[in-house]
Amino acid sequence: MSVRLPESFVNRMRTLLGDEFEAWLASYAAPRRYGLRVNTLKTDGESYRMSSPFREGLRPVPWAEAGYYYAEEDRPGKHPHYHAGLYYIQEPSAMAPAELLDVRPGHRVLDLCAAPGGKSTQIAAKLKGSGLLVANDNARERTKALARNLELAGVRNAVVLNEEPERLTPVFRGFFDRVLVDAPCSGEGMFRKDESMIADWLRHPAGHWTAMQRKVLRRAAEMVAPGGLLVYSTCTFSPEENEERIAELLAERPDFEVVPIALAHGWAPGRPDWVRLEGVDRRHVEAVAGTVRLWPHRVEGEGHYAAVLRRASGAARADADAGGDPRESVGAGARDPDAAHGGAARDRLRARASADADRGRDAGKAGKRGKARGNGAFGGRDADPLEAWRAFRAELLPEFEPPGRLVAAGELVYAQPEGVPDLSGLSVVRHGWLLGEARRGRFAPSQALAMGLAAEEAARRVDYGADEPEALKFLKGETLPLEPRRLTLRPGAEGRPPDAAGYALVCVDGFPVGWGKLRDGLLINERPPGWRWM
Repeated sequence: MSVRLPESFVNRMRTLLGDEFEAWLASYAAPRRYGLRVNTLKTDGESYRMSSPFREGLRPVPWAEAGYYYAEEDRPGKHPHYHAGLYYIQEPSAMAPAELLDVRPGHRVLDLCAAPGGKSTQIAAKLKGSGLLVANDNARERTKALARNLELAGVRNAVVLNEEPERLTPVFRGFFDRVLVDAPCSGEGMFRKDESMIADWLRHPAGHWTAMQRKVLRRAAEMVAPGGLLVYSTCTFSPEENEERIAELLAERPDFEVVPIALAHGWAPGRPDWVRLEGVDRRHVEAVAGTVRLWPHRVEGEGHYAAVLRRASGAARADADAGGDPRESVGAGARDPDAAHGGAARDRLRARASADADRGRDAGKAGKRGKARGNGAFGGRDADPLEAWRAFRAELLPEFEPPGRLVAAGELVYAQPEGVPDLSGLSVVRHGWLLGEARRGRFAPSQALAMGLAAEEAARRVDYGADEPEALKFLKGETLPLEPRRLTLRPGAEGRPPDAAGYALVCVDGFPVGWGKLRDGLLINERPPGWRWM
């Protein structure tokens, strides 16, 4: 066996699995499976599979829309299509929880433990640009990867937060149609994929994780709207972190019930017989039979657990019992914070600074540069950032209308999804889709804006093929000679000389990968350092 498992772990699994133990143990000697999920915000999954550039081709993951297995030697992370956001590399079993969440366009969705963002990008693809995604993680450093992956995927309707769950509940009590809790866990199901997790397992006893999971799950339940769904998932085998957490929540929250998951694709049912909780009604224990386990000897993937819970439609009373007024979160005020709180909320939001991950700033720096005024203009010599954006849009994106509403935070300009409550007092990493930054009276478009656009939305674009050396050079940050044949101008912009100064959207195989500046016959590379292919 290639993976050296802790003896105490093996002995425990022998006791739990009985007749299945030998098959489970043998799975650790089998090759691991590799998966990617095609980004349907940018391309069709099946069409991409049929035209895949990978030698071994792509084979569908049966439980995941646009999910595919690939051969290890294909190395999709080394292909320009990865840098165009056409797919996300994701372990196949990890695709299951977001599928079970049953997200529909228009839903308000919370991914509570979201970093590094794989499941958030999966949720965003299901929203299809409609509704709201709030992606949160309590680890500041991890939110950088979270924001970047959402931006790489071209997500236009997400807000990224860096908060503890208890600070979110007063703002979002009873707010979300769907909540995903991909809980921090002991990671037993990932030992074959990542042996470093074994060291973490040896350092932290089970109680370290269960206390955290109990706290997170309780807070998550408070943020589910009546009639909404909560999916709880882990990548561990431990009953204390799986079935016991669900049975305990059912005992505490009579307004929630398990939605039984169909046993397809080799999935196995949850195990009520492994629950050892004292004082919990047996009916709550038996209900966990409707949850699922993905075992590495039964599926082509690693070990996972998932439960789907539905909150009763008439659950408003439970919100009040929990200490909040449900009218504050499920009425018109939650969907339209300006209507609920007037211009003061809008002014506070504009004044609040946000992290600028492209340039490594901490949250708060941008807002200190000037005194905010109610119309979004800032003191000093800098122009109103919203006006700078409008001037840029008129020139380069004349027929483009950003979704939601424009919000300025310092010099940064966002398109914020409709229905976002007042976020004052929360640590906001992204107020929405980051469009760019006003600098000395001019607008600098963000990498996030480039990745969220379609090629035809830009008045000027430069095109390369993925198999051309210029594509790789641009992705690495190099400045290139501008060949006139590469430049495409929209109708009305044909009179502009090819060597005139200005921004152009740079595309690979027709998909945006960043901005370039046209100057003196050159394409000046504007891909931020953190985005360059190293």
